[in-house]
Amino acid sequence: MIAELPLHRPTFGSLLDSDPAFLSNQEEDESSNKNSPTASNRMSPGYYNGSTPPSGEGSPYLSPWNQPSPYTKSPWVIPSPINHNFSKNGLVGSLAREEGHVYSLASSGDFLYTGSDSKNIRVWKNLKEFAGFKSNSGLVKAIVIHGDKIFTGHQDGKIRVWRVSSRNPSAYKRVGTLPTLKDYVKSSVNPKNYVEDPGTKTLKVWRVSDYKCLESINAHDDAINSVVTGFDSLVFTGSADGTVKMWRRELQGRRTRHFLVQTLLKHENAVTALAVNQESAVIYCGSSDGLVNFWEREKHLSHGGVLRGHKLAVLCLASAGNLVFSGSADKSICVWRREAGGVHLCLSVLTGHGGPVKCLAVEEDKESDEGDQHWTVYSGSLDKSVKVWRVSENAPRVEGVSSIHLD
Repeated sequence: MIAELPLHRPTFGSLLDSDPAFLSNQEEDESSNKNSPTASNRMSPGYYNGSTPPSGEGSPYLSPWNQPSPYTKSPWVIPSPINHNFSKNGLVGSLAREEGHVYSLASSGDFLYTGSDSKNIRVWKNLKEFAGFKSNSGLVKAIVIHGDKIFTGHQDGKIRVWRVSSRNPSAYKRVGTLPTLKDYVKSSVNPKNYVEDPGTKTLKVWRVSDYKCLESINAHDDAINSVVTGFDSLVFTGSADGTVKMWRRELQGRRTRHFLVQTLLKHENAVTALAVNQESAVIYCGSSDGLVNFWEREKHLSHGGVLRGHKLAVLCLASAGNLVFSGSADKSICVWRREAGGVHLCLSVLTGHGGPVKCLAVEEDKESDEGDQHWTVYSGSLDKSVKVWRVSENAPRVEGVSSIHLD
């Protein structure tokens, strides 16, 4: 099933990934009333728990419930003081270094990796700075941890591979770079033109063991903003061309290839973020219009509905347990809980960042128990800070608010 949403708004394009000034200007245009509660409370850490929008609402383009977001009608930030003894959702603390906007995050156990436009990758352990390593290759756009290796994607179009020293846990060494020199020669591509391409339209598949490029697929008509691996050997790609595509890895002769299975979404707004919940087999898609669309495997990947909680573009998504988190250019993070039947409820809106929320990472809280699952959420922002939140799946739902989704 293809969800075609014929909403005619300007495409966000690849500017989303590299121009914080663009996001700041957009936010200022949307919030010109400096005396509004939104503007005055923008820096206040806390969470919204008032007239929260029902999530899982039917798409405004595919259902009769075409209603504007409640946020356009009422204050949507209610400040609350930092409380380290909270039992549900709230701010734990902040990590900050005056060295650039935070573009990427990855967490693994007690360790948190942060990347910025300073070319540095910082390593934090138990919320204290532990180590760091640097690559002279522009801002760090993505960080992925796989086994004992750390993969970092950079502005120059290359991926660096790092490994921690077996003798010194605070020392990191670069052990590889993608693409390799051999890849350049084989593809007969001018290296200068290749690495300076501001946005690629291709999906590349690499073998981790020897860093060999196995496939290069012309996947989209505009820059690919997000790639995630999913369930059932599926890969999902989201692009500035407004589409979400689903690819399957299949055996072809002695080799495996990725084939296009389905286009899940096609609309005028740039797709800016993707996330997969492996447990519930749900794929989430954020876009430049501030909406989050989702599809469910148990419903044969039919369009499940739309989560409407942001005033500006969704820049990042993360999912864990029954929760999904959406970070936005409006400086907030919406926390959604998936209920039985695919209905989503917005539990709270985390606020406190002074700039767009660019990246998210989630880890299970050590204090969780069977009756009360907690998560530690890390959010990186263009305000040059990382904030740490504690979120409970059992936070109370908003009374008097129903949820509408697509059957």
